[in-house]
Amino acid sequence: QVQLVESGGGLVQAGGSLRLSCAVSGRTFSSYAVGWFRQAPGKEREFVAAIARSGAYTDYSGSVKGRFSISRVNVKNTVYLQMNSLEPEDTAVYYCAASGGGYDYTYVGANDYDYWGQGTQVTVSS
Repeated sequence: QVQLVESGGGLVQAGGSLRLSCAVSGRTFSSYAVGWFRQAPGKEREFVAAIARSGAYTDYSGSVKGRFSISRVNVKNTVYLQMNSLEPEDTAVYYCAASGGGYDYTYVGANDYDYWGQGTQVTVSS
């Protein structure tokens, strides 16, 4: 069983930065691609960023590209989401997810992921 635990959320002013962490345990971390998703009140869960299991490939939604950066440190079993130039529209619960897909690839669909964390709240004030 794979477990994911997010941390690093909080309240920040517009223009500020936060770094989210996703600690993954249970099985070989380097076997999993990892993604970040978010869900704002009254909205559907949406893709934010993804990183391949090797770390060689990344992908971002258009709304965060250029502001957010995803990375992973396999020896620490951790994936990070660095969020800069935050906007009130970034306010949401952020979830990390792990995919055991067989390719060294990024996955952007929620259905591609097998395991999910409990989420961490990010609130950006204007």
